Amino acid sequence: MDKKIPNGAEVIIRSLIREGVEYVFGYPGGAAIPLFDALVDHPQIKLVLVRHEQGATHMADGYARATGKPGVVLVTSGPGATNTVTGILTAQMDSSPIIVLCGQTISPMLGKDAFQEADVTGITYPVVKHSYLVKNANDLPRIMKETFHIATTGRPGPVLLDLPKDVTSAPCTAPFVDTIDLPGYEIPGIPDQAALAKAAEFLSRARRPVLMVGQGAVIAGAGKAITQLAEKLQAPLVTTLLGKGAVSEDHPLHLGMVGMHGTAYANKAVMHCDLIFAIGSRWDDRIVGKLAEFCPTAIRMHMDIDPAEFGKIIQPDVCMTGDARRGIEALLPQVEKLDTADWVKQCAAWRKQYPLRYGKQGGLKAQHVLEEMDRITRGKAIVTTDVGQHQMWAAQFCRSTFNRSWISSGGAGTMGFGFPAAIGAQLGCPDKPVWAVVGDGGFQMTLCELATAALQKTPVKILIINNNYLGMVRQWQELFFDNRYSGVDMVGNPDFVKLAEAYGVKAFRIRRPGDVRRVLKQAAEYNEGPCLIEAEVVKEDNVFPMVPAGAGFKDMLIERPKQKMAKPTGST
Repeated sequence: MDKKIPNGAEVIIRSLIREGVEYVFGYPGGAAIPLFDALVDHPQIKLVLVRHEQGATHMADGYARATGKPGVVLVTSGPGATNTVTGILTAQMDSSPIIVLCGQTISPMLGKDAFQEADVTGITYPVVKHSYLVKNANDLPRIMKETFHIATTGRPGPVLLDLPKDVTSAPCTAPFVDTIDLPGYEIPGIPDQAALAKAAEFLSRARRPVLMVGQGAVIAGAGKAITQLAEKLQAPLVTTLLGKGAVSEDHPLHLGMVGMHGTAYANKAVMHCDLIFAIGSRWDDRIVGKLAEFCPTAIRMHMDIDPAEFGKIIQPDVCMTGDARRGIEALLPQVEKLDTADWVKQCAAWRKQYPLRYGKQGGLKAQHVLEEMDRITRGKAIVTTDVGQHQMWAAQFCRSTFNRSWISSGGAGTMGFGFPAAIGAQLGCPDKPVWAVVGDGGFQMTLCELATAALQKTPVKILIINNNYLGMVRQWQELFFDNRYSGVDMVGNPDFVKLAEAYGVKAFRIRRPGDVRRVLKQAAEYNEGPCLIEAEVVKEDNVFPMVPAGAGFKDMLIERPKQKMAKPTGST
């Protein structure tokens, strides 16, 4: 008897299995029914039914960042597909490999405003690494193989498949493929030897070097090699927001995060260095500030897998195109220990002179809560965040001691990211503790995923830093707009503890400094499912240090200024 010919949907699901996919994060609809139907016959792939398509993309993103494996999203056409755009942008900006499978109206109706039709490929062109509108079921084995290859190699990123219902329902007679042919698509490996030699020469002359470690180092798993380079050179290192965790923050040469809300001693080191070496960092505006004043006399070196980043903001003295781990490993034999004893001593003095600090009086402080959380987890947890003041305080006070332990929306600055990303990270790393640090504003954008977390029994800890404000915008309005608060008071916030309990989620509340450690320990020890901790912190605290947008590091604020500030030239 002849074997039954699979349809397109069956081939897609079998392709996911061939690629080792564990979870699909999705929400069904008419145009995607063939794909959801095919999942029924393949229980080895677990469907995580979300409550909103944006949540699905953030879960897939969190899964991808925590594991290094691609996260897969499955949604229907029209609004189901367009609801993924924010998550796709988030993944694209932060180089995260997610694959978004979108149902679509049947091919003959494309472009005719059919029910729940949207030109999702056109809508998402600017925010994907690549996309496909599939018109023939026999193309699916090849396209699925290419999709995973493109999403996960080189500079990772999101790939979208627009899948008309007649294509996923049609028979597919083409065989699965194990090879790909993508003319023009090249994956950089080890940087050019001449560029490495030039970098080694510049390093040999440096007396005040700084290594700046970014997200590319996390993706490449370059932390061990970078640590060896820092130790061999005796060069201090700093990280970008998304570079946290590439090198353990417990290392004595690690000065913490650099940039707008970086540690003062990291920023001082960058201000006074004679060489800065960016490894997998794109020199974004949150790092550079006022371009004319950023390391104007220092040698600037850049290693990145994406040559499009060279010269985009900073024009480097030497560019090295390649994988961060392989590039640093190739550079290591070409360098020797530098005469940096005085420089390392100076950086240590800045660390002592400008420690991270906050006022202990006047109510419950977010910094206190996060510092205590760090003590309890000992820097061994995966921490995800939303965007805002809590994100910066978490970056400052929560250590990241291993790779892929810090998951935050950097480039897009997506509120609502932290909680669903934590669900994905917990599913991908079930043996690691996962804490989602979120604000009262951002949490309400995706709080419906409490149902998802409860159903999946993911033991994620949701720590809400509740100041009843959109705190970062309020901080800017205080400092730069004469305290003219507009649209930032979150009056009408729910009782988050009761809200969690309504979803069947264990909940705690912290109101007094004396309760912080006890309650956080209780939450840390609860692993029967998700739990929520609401910390009711003071309303009008600010994040410092702070380099105002568009200003230079010399204008860094260590504490609240005593006089009116000029309006910043950049965005929050």
